[in-house]
Amino acid sequence: MTSSSPSLLVRPPAFQYRSVKGHFDLFCGESSLTNLAARHGTPLYVYSASMFRERLRTFDDAFRDAPHTVCYSVKANSTLGILRLAARSGAGFDVVSGGELERVRKASALAVRRTVFSGVGKTAPEIANALKAGIMLFNVESESELGVLASTSQRLKKTAPVALRVNPDVSTETHPYISTGLFEHKFGIPVSQARELYAKAARSKHLRVAGISVHIGSQITDVAPFRAAMERVADLVRELRVDGHAIQYVDAGGGFGIPYRPSHSHDFAADIAKYAQAVLEPLFGLNVHVLLEPGRSVVAPTGVLLTRVLYRKTNGAKRFLIVDAGMNDLLRPSLYRAYHEIVPVTTEPAAVRESTDVVGPVCETGDFFARDRELPVVDEGGLLAILDAGAYGMSLASNYNTRPRAAEVLVEGKRARLIRKRESFRDLVRSER
Repeated sequence: MTSSSPSLLVRPPAFQYRSVKGHFDLFCGESSLTNLAARHGTPLYVYSASMFRERLRTFDDAFRDAPHTVCYSVKANSTLGILRLAARSGAGFDVVSGGELERVRKASALAVRRTVFSGVGKTAPEIANALKAGIMLFNVESESELGVLASTSQRLKKTAPVALRVNPDVSTETHPYISTGLFEHKFGIPVSQARELYAKAARSKHLRVAGISVHIGSQITDVAPFRAAMERVADLVRELRVDGHAIQYVDAGGGFGIPYRPSHSHDFAADIAKYAQAVLEPLFGLNVHVLLEPGRSVVAPTGVLLTRVLYRKTNGAKRFLIVDAGMNDLLRPSLYRAYHEIVPVTTEPAAVRESTDVVGPVCETGDFFARDRELPVVDEGGLLAILDAGAYGMSLASNYNTRPRAAEVLVEGKRARLIRKRESFRDLVRSER
């Protein structure tokens, strides 16, 4: 164990340490995380409403010189309280299932008109519901899907606005599970086949060619791949217009990443300005309406997962903190070996530190949040905050080991509102017979 003076005040902007009676406590806005854990129990997700709105505004500001719609990616965090916050901020939505569309409809009926439907496996009933709802755009991913969309539209006597999701074959430096822009991936239509399929779509009375869609992956922090993808899309827009298609929208997708590791120089506004430049410059002069699908970059830093230390344990030279949150609450470290910064909710300026594994109670060796991580010493009963957990946390949560999903709290100013109750055992078995 070592003693040092960690920089306690460099945290995501929504979560700051405050001096309380000789020690530091972590706050979200005006709310003490210690108090929220005492009131609502742990594991507990806590989100900052003000930070969420601010990050959405950052996208709007960066793209202000072009017609655009920010379509928040529902899969990143689909909790209704978050979706309502996005809708009230004027955002549209990107959905990838009929269930996500129903969540948008429940959050804001008006926002359905600002919604795009993506995903490789849309079913005919999902397509029918989206047509009846009057969504803005279908991002079609295969010739077969185009046929189902045409036949469903004909049956319902509707006209479906269509963009083909083209695969630009652009490589990205990200985890292979979340890279989507190469020919070897299941997503999209090769650019070489696009003109033929657009011609087929234009021959249907029940399809309206409206745009082009592209999405090359997630957690991408270099803007160069986005520029390369947009250059290929811009060329295709010109070709399709020569062919007689009225291309109104370019859906640039999402995927812009965040620094999960501590960063003292991270400037989100500057990063998004560079991203906007990379997206917009290739499209200059085309007079298209740009659709953006940010998820992680908006919501990840707005949330933390609070968890309580159940036991301290030593196996030989290995130390463990066994906490009450598990991989069913936050899957990313187990699934991707993803890094999340972990900090004590209460600590001292010169706390003694140790190297330890932070692990959960799920009966899997892969149930961990950190391995050999240097942390201030936290006693049994102490609280930890797992940072940048607002995206792909609750939306990937499960009931594995028959564990109830966590509660969620949204902090707005001095108000901390429960937006999802903790599940009970009765909730877990309600639908079983």
